[in-house]
Amino acid sequence: MATRCCWPPDSVRALVIELLPRDRSVFTTSSETLRLSGIAADIDESGDFVSVRARAGDLGSDVDAHIRLGATPDVVVGSVHAVTEGGRLVVASASGSQLAPYASGARKVIWVVGAQKVVPDLETGLRRVRSYSLPREDLRLRAVGQSSFIGKILIVEREALPERGTVVLVREEIGF
Repeated sequence: MATRCCWPPDSVRALVIELLPRDRSVFTTSSETLRLSGIAADIDESGDFVSVRARAGDLGSDVDAHIRLGATPDVVVGSVHAVTEGGRLVVASASGSQLAPYASGARKVIWVVGAQKVVPDLETGLRRVRSYSLPREDLRLRAVGQSSFIGKILIVEREALPERGTVVLVREEIGF
């Protein structure tokens, strides 16, 4: 996996856009990091990219179709809940919709990660998911009448194809 280290927030947006193909499908996962940075809007609302989310709007309320559409994009852009100092990535999900493209479904993965998500080890990363990320996500969803839980956890230790994954570290706190 490649790591782009310690970019300031204003440069992260431009870097991610530069890394993306304009002629391939791009799936943005549900991520406060992407929303707060403006990256999600750049991809899904600009019309400059083949946005899976924009295409999914045509599927109506068919949840299964939405999940399948996001499972095998050419590129997935999202975040993680923790990155260990040794390079392991920890992602928790209620539905698991972003886990398939993160694990192997997408040809290319770009993770945008705030500085507060770097932890010493896997145990601390898993604890962070439960005690920090989940309560904040649950609070965010309760504001719209839903709730959150941990249904699945993915731990990425390394990529079989080194060029497949890119971690972009943001110098400041962003996201959960």
